[in-house]
Amino acid sequence: MPIEINGQVYYKTSEACKKTGISRATLFRWLQSGILEKYYKDRRGWRLFTEDDLNKIRKEAEKINVEDSFSRGENDKNSNN
Repeated sequence: MPIEINGQVYYKTSEACKKTGISRATLFRWLQSGILEKYYKDRRGWRLFTEDDLNKIRKEAEKINVEDSFSRGENDKNSNN
């Protein structure tokens, strides 16, 4: 269930993963690599994500799905020749 603080809706990590279709491990790896410049934490230190954050994560997911499929297929064909 999203949390509303001062009129802003925030999603917990599990909700962010479910809404964006990525695993928790992938999300943490991307956070460590800097796909989000900042993110929020509640008083317990748990990460919170805005809808804007989720859109950035979705963009990253789309980018990886498209680029990896085509570039790997091409590289594999060229390496076999």
